[in-house]
Amino acid sequence: MDTLLATPPAIPAAVPGEPVQARSFRRLVAVTAALTLGLLMLGAWVRLTDAGLGCPDWPGCYGKLTPIHASDQIAQAVAEQGGEHGPVSMGKAWHEMVHRYFASGVGVLIIAIAVLAWRRRALLRQSPLLAISLVGVVVLQGLFGKWTVTLLLKPAIVTGHLLGGMLTLALLLWLWLRQQPPREYVDAEPVADLRKPALVGLVLVALQIFLGGWTSTNYAALACTDLPTCQGAWWPAVNFADGFHFVRELGRTGDGELLPLQALTAIHLAHRLGAVVVLLGIGWLGLRVARTPGEQRLGAAILATLALQWTLGLANVWLSLPLPVAVAHNGVAAVLLGLLLVLNFRAFRATLRI
Repeated sequence: MDTLLATPPAIPAAVPGEPVQARSFRRLVAVTAALTLGLLMLGAWVRLTDAGLGCPDWPGCYGKLTPIHASDQIAQAVAEQGGEHGPVSMGKAWHEMVHRYFASGVGVLIIAIAVLAWRRRALLRQSPLLAISLVGVVVLQGLFGKWTVTLLLKPAIVTGHLLGGMLTLALLLWLWLRQQPPREYVDAEPVADLRKPALVGLVLVALQIFLGGWTSTNYAALACTDLPTCQGAWWPAVNFADGFHFVRELGRTGDGELLPLQALTAIHLAHRLGAVVVLLGIGWLGLRVARTPGEQRLGAAILATLALQWTLGLANVWLSLPLPVAVAHNGVAAVLLGLLLVLNFRAFRATLRI
């Protein structure tokens, strides 16, 4: 672990004398991280438009490169399911395949990052292990993408695919941060003191992202359509045992029965309660960061992102999950995770300087 988190050398950013190869590597990592954020939102769009089985095989579409080449098979599937309201349609096939094309492109860029990190390790004066580990994560993500289709959208697999995407983004962001010059503080101790609360905050956000993914992949976002109550009650009937039984089919209990509304309600309420915990915990942390010398802008960004995320979450319930709002909710969650990761990185570096 120490190798992964090793402090990067003090290579100035975008100043005379910086090696061109180091600057180009940093930019490649930044671009790939930005594209990964876009890929996460694209994945949410595919999930929320029920296009996860738009092409029921992998990696192609009915064994073809594009939905155009598979138009005959898609037309036959549409006829067999009685119209385009089912899981297969030309539009859904394109949604699914665009996501796969985009993911393949990001995968190629990550492989390029790993190769460059290895070849330029002497110039960068960093271990290439983190960059190489990213390739392993991408391979695992590809498998999750395959299993998402071949195992018919099992909630545990789809949620794992989402978490793998978040992990990919987090590792890319950490790798990019390692390329930055050390920040100068008059006193590094106040920033170093943030290390433990920053880590707790990062764990809180990660757990809430899991709960949000579990809510989405089980289609439980509209199990409660009123606020602040749920189904007209402060605590409606719930079934946590079935709701959080992880080894099961979509819409089914572990015994194969239809998943009851009480289970979906339990999932939804868990996400709501998690949101309250995150609001209080990250709100407190953001205020503390905003009062820390040299980190006021980061603290303000954390608080603003938290407020935006809560607003989007409330809008999803009030407006019955409009697609742009739901996709944005996924994207802003990733941004909040990234900001907490930046805070953890800065606190870690400040600790080493004391």
